[in-house]
Amino acid sequence: MNNFRYIKFFLLSLSAFIGVALKAQDYKLPAYQQFTLKNGLTVYLMEQHDVPMISLSVILPAGAIYDGDKAGLASLTATALKHGTKKYPKARLDEELDFIGASVSTYASKESAGLSAEFAAKDKDKVLDIINDLLTAPVFDSEEFAKEKRRTLARLEQAKESPRSVIGSYFDKLLYGDHVYGNIISGTIGTVTGLTTADIQKFYAANYIPNGSAISIVGDFNSKEMKATITKMFSGWAKGKQENANLAAKPIAKPTGNRVLLVNKDDAKETTFYIGAPGISRNNPDYVAVSVINTLFGGRFTSMLNDELRVNSGLTYGASSRFSALKNGGSFMISTFTAGKTTEPAIDKALEVLKKLHTQGVDETSLASAKNYVKGQFPPGYETSGQLANLLTQMFWYKFDESFINNFQKNVDGLTLEKAKSIIATYFPEDKLQFVLVGKAADIKKIAEKYGPVTEVQIKEEPKKAF
Repeated sequence: MNNFRYIKFFLLSLSAFIGVALKAQDYKLPAYQQFTLKNGLTVYLMEQHDVPMISLSVILPAGAIYDGDKAGLASLTATALKHGTKKYPKARLDEELDFIGASVSTYASKESAGLSAEFAAKDKDKVLDIINDLLTAPVFDSEEFAKEKRRTLARLEQAKESPRSVIGSYFDKLLYGDHVYGNIISGTIGTVTGLTTADIQKFYAANYIPNGSAISIVGDFNSKEMKATITKMFSGWAKGKQENANLAAKPIAKPTGNRVLLVNKDDAKETTFYIGAPGISRNNPDYVAVSVINTLFGGRFTSMLNDELRVNSGLTYGASSRFSALKNGGSFMISTFTAGKTTEPAIDKALEVLKKLHTQGVDETSLASAKNYVKGQFPPGYETSGQLANLLTQMFWYKFDESFINNFQKNVDGLTLEKAKSIIATYFPEDKLQFVLVGKAADIKKIAEKYGPVTEVQIKEEPKKAF
C-alpha cells in the first residue's frame, strides 16, 4: 500500500510538473484593448473573469530624475497623494478603503511614479472615483506632510546604520555621476529637511500629467462599459507640458578606469560591497539573453557566484549579480557582504568568478539549466491580475509590446553557446570596474587601494552630488 501511494504521488507530481512545463512553453499574453484619450492618457483594459476582483496600475513621468537639487521630492509627492482630497479627506479615504477591503498604494521610482490598487469588482465605481480624485485633485495637507517628512527623516537616519540600505545610492552616485540616474530616490536628510508643501504642489503640477502616463485595468469587468467609465472619468484631467521631459536622455559618461568609493562606518564588523559597471537599457534587443546568462552567473541560488563565495569558500551567506535596466541605460552589479577580515579574499573571489565567466564561458549543460530555470520562472510572474496590470504599464513605459511575452520561450531557447559567448563579451564587464565598499576604513582602506584609486567618505555625511 505504501508503495502504491508513493507511485501515485510520484505520478501526480510528474503530471503537475509536465503541466507547468507545457504552460511555460505555451504562455501567451491574454487579449487586451488599448486606446488613448484626447488628453494623452493611454489606457489598457484586460478582462479576467476567474475571480471577482480588479487590479489597476498607473504609471506617470514623475520619478526622482525630476527632483533637481531637492532629492526625495518625487517620493514624498507620491506618498502625499494619499493624504487626501477635498472630496476624500485622509480620514474618510482610509475609512472608505478599509470598509470595502480595497488597497491603494503610491510610489516613486528612479524614472516614474505610480499608483496600484486592488478591489472587489462590485466596488469598482467607488474605488475608481477615489483613484481619479487622488490623481487629479490632491490637496497636499500641510499637517499630514509634516508628519510624513518626520517619518522620512527618521528612516533616513536609521538607514545609516544598515550598509545594505544605503549602498545602492552610493553606487548610483559613483556610476552615474551628475546624470539624473544618480539621483537618490529617498533623498537625504539635508534635502528632505528643506522640502515644503509648496515644493510638492509645484512638483505635482509639473509632472502629474495625463500625456506620457498610462493606466491599466485587469479583472472582472465588461470592457465596453469600463472604456466608457474611464473616458468620462479621466477626460477632465488637463493635459500638461512637462519641462525637461528628456532629462534622462542625456548621455551617461562611461568610466575610464577602475574606481573605489570607500564608505567608512567606524563600528562596522562586516564589509558590504558592490562591484559594477554600466549595464543595459530595458529595450535592449539582447535583454532576454543577458537575463539567462546572468541567471547562471549570479541570478539564482545555485549560481556561479553563490557557489564560489558561499558554498565552496564560506566567505558570505549569499552573493548575487543583477542588471538594473532603465529607459536610457542601466547598471550591472555584483553584491555581497563578508566579515571585515575576509574583505580581500571575498572581493578577489568575486573577481575570479567574473574572469572565469570570460575565460571559460558556459557549457551546454549549464546553459540548458539556466534556460529551464528562466522559462520555469516566467509564467508565474504574470499569473495574477495585479502582475498583468503592472506588465501593461511597463510595456507602455519601456516601449515593448506583447512579442516580448509571446516570444519569450522562443527567444530563451534560441540562445546558443556561440551567442552566449558574444553576450558575455559584450555585456559582462572585464575592466573599468566601479567598487563601493561600506565598512571600517581603518581596517580595509589598504585593501581597497588594491582595486583602484580610492575616494573615502563617512556614512554619517550627506552623499555628494557625484564622486
